[in-house]
Amino acid sequence: MKLITFAVPCYNSAEYMDKCINSLLLAGDKAEIIIVDDGSTKDNTAEIADDYAKRYPDVIKSVHKENGGHGDAVNTGIKHATGKYFKVVDSDDWADPDALEKLMALLESFEGQESPDCVVVNYVYEHVYNGTRKFINYRKEFPVNRLFEFEESKPFETGKYLAMHSLVYRTQLLRDIDLTLPKHTFYVDNVFIFKPLPYVKKFYYLDVDFYRYFIGRADQSVNEEVIQRRIDQHIKVTKILLGLHDVNSFKETRPKLYKYSESYLLIMMVINSIYLIREGSKESLEKKDDLWEKLREENPVLYKKFRRRFSGAFTSSKNGFVLALSRFIYKIVRKIFKFN
Repeated sequence: MKLITFAVPCYNSAEYMDKCINSLLLAGDKAEIIIVDDGSTKDNTAEIADDYAKRYPDVIKSVHKENGGHGDAVNTGIKHATGKYFKVVDSDDWADPDALEKLMALLESFEGQESPDCVVVNYVYEHVYNGTRKFINYRKEFPVNRLFEFEESKPFETGKYLAMHSLVYRTQLLRDIDLTLPKHTFYVDNVFIFKPLPYVKKFYYLDVDFYRYFIGRADQSVNEEVIQRRIDQHIKVTKILLGLHDVNSFKETRPKLYKYSESYLLIMMVINSIYLIREGSKESLEKKDDLWEKLREENPVLYKKFRRRFSGAFTSSKNGFVLALSRFIYKIVRKIFKFN
């Protein structure tokens, strides 16, 4: 068995996939790289994937499938994975070489020892449009370099959450919980993050800047204008999250997981609401109200709690002045946190 499977979803990625794959090849033959060609038709992504598989047959698999979107490509990666651990690395991103070496050494050290269900690493936003970087780490939230349970964590800083980029899951865990991401849907990384968390018994935080997250392509899913156009898919994913877990059941036995889950759902509600408010049409505001109604139906306790929060009160409101103020607050928050 390989130590880890790196799944690389590719869709018309010929322009930049080499950098990603070459960075992962530095892990050596104890790693597996599955290049998932998600029905690419506009360039030679498929040929590049096959060429890599031919040149590195002991490390790389090339899998071709009909287009199903990023989530379905991840599903395919999980299906074909032979590694003990599983990590998604998008084709326009890459792994830091020093951090990769340390991750591989860590995974090897677990052989014959108690091992975690999830390894957490740091990631870096590479803002190519202005040449800046934003480093995300979890030193204040998690114990470093040891096994721990989520209940040992400390409160997360405002605006900080776990991300797909930071998570390395045990492959069998993902299969045991039947993690299946929806097809033809963007923003499914939220499901990848949120669904497994209650099932993770042990975490391990490796304090290295492993994942380099490219920010700046005009068609990127986190681009503000792209999110605005795809808001229906963001709403769809949020509604999926609302139905994944009975979050209230965590409150007594796993209070820190409860607080984190609550915060995660709130920020998803707020993000959707802000974009719908910014669009401003009658249809958009109706979608916003429908989303809040969905929360009320799924979890009336959280609905009441969120409505009492500053962010929830503003974004769930139907008052015109309050909605205008919400737009102004969004601009300030975006400038501070540089989240897209």
